[in-house]
Amino acid sequence: MSCYVRKTYLQPSPPKWDMWIHRDLSDNHCEECLVLHECWFEKKKTPKWPHHPFCHCILVDIQYNTVLSLSSCKCPYEKIDPYLFDPDNFYKHGKSAMLESWGYTIQDSTYLKEEIEKQGLEKYRNGDYTLGQLNAYGQRISIRVELPRKNGDGMVSFITGWMVKPNGLIQLNTPFGGK
Repeated sequence: MSCYVRKTYLQPSPPKWDMWIHRDLSDNHCEECLVLHECWFEKKKTPKWPHHPFCHCILVDIQYNTVLSLSSCKCPYEKIDPYLFDPDNFYKHGKSAMLESWGYTIQDSTYLKEEIEKQGLEKYRNGDYTLGQLNAYGQRISIRVELPRKNGDGMVSFITGWMVKPNGLIQLNTPFGGK
């Protein structure tokens, strides 16, 4: 007698996302709720909602396909050169010495910008971020980025800091926020 076991495979479900909507239902408006208007968050990583007593905001489901096709990132070149490499020592943060110890020079600025953008957007879309401070300027998130050492000796990993903007845009605040 043979025994047949039927295997069933579950399809992975796509991440679920929310869009924060601030509704104009009173004369008083919370600055934090206003900057969250139309920002997208992975459901498990949405800022606290309701945000405060008498909050008029709602969370609206958005399709993951919308997140994949319309989300974007902005990484101003100036965040890499001159900020990271700081050739005139204007910022006095010493980050150029750290990058040089990994084998990177100012000539690698375009590569670093593109790689931080690529990984930042991919990880945001996958919900691979950590919520940071929320204030009147917006919701900060942290995203871990990995780069190969140019000398071929492994990888380096560090935190990048971003601001969540409406309609799936994330904007780089700091290219190196810590290890």
